[in-house]
Amino acid sequence: MALRRAGIIALCAPVVSVILAARVYAGVQFQPVSQEELTMTSEPNAPGAPAIVLYREVNRNDMGRTGHGGAVLVGGMADRFEEDYVRVKILTEEGRKYANVEIPLPTALGTITAITARTILPDGSIKTFDGKVFDQTIVKAKGYEYRAKTFMLPDVQVGSIIEYYYTISFNEGFIAFSQWILSDELFTKRAKFTLRPYHNDYVPMNFRWNEHLPTGTASPREMPDGTIQLEAANIPAFHAEDFMPPQNELKARVDFIYSYDSFESDVSKFWKKVGKKRNDELESFISKKGAVEQAVSGIVSPSDTPEAKLRKLYARVQQLHNTTYELRKSEQEQKRAGKKLEENVEEIWRQGYGDRQQLNWLFVALARASGIEAYGVWVSDRSNYFFYPATMQSGKLDRNLVLVKLNGNDVYLEPGTKFAPFGLLPWEETGVAGLRLDKDGGSWVQTGLTDSSQSQIARKADLTLLADGGLEGKLTVTYTGLEALRRRLEERNQDDPARKMYLENEIKQYVPAAAEVDMTKVPDWTDSEPPLEAEFKLKIPGWSTLSGSRAFLPVGIFGASEKNVFEYSARVFPIYFEYRCEKADDITVEVPPGWQVSALPKPRNNDLHALSYVVSAESSSGAMHLRRKLDLNVIQLDPKYYSALRNFYQGVKAADEQQVVLLAGAARSAE
Repeated sequence: MALRRAGIIALCAPVVSVILAARVYAGVQFQPVSQEELTMTSEPNAPGAPAIVLYREVNRNDMGRTGHGGAVLVGGMADRFEEDYVRVKILTEEGRKYANVEIPLPTALGTITAITARTILPDGSIKTFDGKVFDQTIVKAKGYEYRAKTFMLPDVQVGSIIEYYYTISFNEGFIAFSQWILSDELFTKRAKFTLRPYHNDYVPMNFRWNEHLPTGTASPREMPDGTIQLEAANIPAFHAEDFMPPQNELKARVDFIYSYDSFESDVSKFWKKVGKKRNDELESFISKKGAVEQAVSGIVSPSDTPEAKLRKLYARVQQLHNTTYELRKSEQEQKRAGKKLEENVEEIWRQGYGDRQQLNWLFVALARASGIEAYGVWVSDRSNYFFYPATMQSGKLDRNLVLVKLNGNDVYLEPGTKFAPFGLLPWEETGVAGLRLDKDGGSWVQTGLTDSSQSQIARKADLTLLADGGLEGKLTVTYTGLEALRRRLEERNQDDPARKMYLENEIKQYVPAAAEVDMTKVPDWTDSEPPLEAEFKLKIPGWSTLSGSRAFLPVGIFGASEKNVFEYSARVFPIYFEYRCEKADDITVEVPPGWQVSALPKPRNNDLHALSYVVSAESSSGAMHLRRKLDLNVIQLDPKYYSALRNFYQGVKAADEQQVVLLAGAARSAE
């Protein structure tokens, strides 16, 4: 299934030739406050807003603090930084929450330093922030989390102005692109963005912007000092929604693209050049055929079928140490990472380790040496952005995988992803365009999407209804496909107690009531192929409602995950699920002696093709049997289908709230 563009249109600007001045930014700082800002009580362009951004300034410097290119990597920067300034007006009591400032930044990108902040009270007096800054993990709705610097500004009242500035020091590494993100959670009255681009004769740069720039915003322009600037006003607030595409795809932004690949007006010619270059790099990396053939002879047998050969080679590559998934890289390992292009398959095999990219290319070499047709493929990671060949952003083809011909079919493999079973790609690489490499420049392919039944959470419970209305018994949960891969990757660096707590907490989140959970069988966290299966002792106090001689037991024992989704009546952005998946429940409840099932809920079968929900209940021999299956077989939906989707989940909630009615023996006899 091809992913839609979610309304994003990338517009191409000409390649920019930049002559850089030697000076660097003087640095952002507090600015004078006007009487108009102090007395403001509302903003006509943002009626009812609890707060607005009066002014925001972003100064990004891809040349680094030195102002010249002598101490940088080719296409990279050892000392890149960005200076940010924000001024916010608090308009209502609700707006006071913005005194709790969060500055998010993934640690993989860099660090935030030099935070300076203050509060300006309605009478113009100033309270300088001298408190503590915390480094925290922020958890948002539906489990989304990120790291942020957080602090609380003092004495913030309705009518106050808060302002702060800080510096981002970016990590050293290759620059694929820089960007300005104009959109903010709050309406922005005025903003200014500046970039000093990285300048290198071998790494040209161009820039593009999307259709979400505010109405009336002039195009970014090059200034006499070599910087690029953009001024914008009245930028609408950006309201995030649950289950939405990557936010940067939907926010107003300008992308600055750095590439070794010369920009072309013809898209086809551009990608042919990129494909030839990347194929040359791959062929150079795997050129040590003698060492590879020797390695293959010790892994496979000539009598093995092609599939048996591939599975043996795949398993052997996954046994090598994968440096991509280390918790921290040592100084020696960081030096190794800097020499990636000088290494080859012989060195990777000899040393017994490599990163994800290197291990995938090693597998290409091993497969070819065993007589199997194999190709390298470059794809993009759709968890962060969507890739469109027309934009000619080669840096967004940032993940590699392997395509093999097996029994006449194309099979995509990812041995470089830790814990990925044979034939399963990480969800970020499914349903995306990829460039299959060959000597002629390659061709475009499309990776497939896994069926929902291949990524399942199966919950099998054998429970007993207690005299006080609680449930107690054994629960077995089996995760397969992408559900198993996701959990193994998330918990790869945790110890046994942390993993135990992780799964126990997840079980508690399934149950829409307070539950006691104790894991009694530890799953296999280390093997890629088998499902991730764990057993628990489960107790749910007070699950059933007792009323005299009757007991009422809701059927949706594990339905909490679906209870509060899509609650809002309107939707702005497309609905975006990461991958197709399925939840299947098989629950047996033994009733107490003397009790009998009086009434069962009617079976439900709501099949919308893209989504389906089935629930049924039956009773026999002093027990009742509940079956429930929720099948999500879609990735992205247009907002016009939101009403139908919301109605579907409201139907799931209503069906989960249906009740089994039990009667005590005496009452049953009297009826």
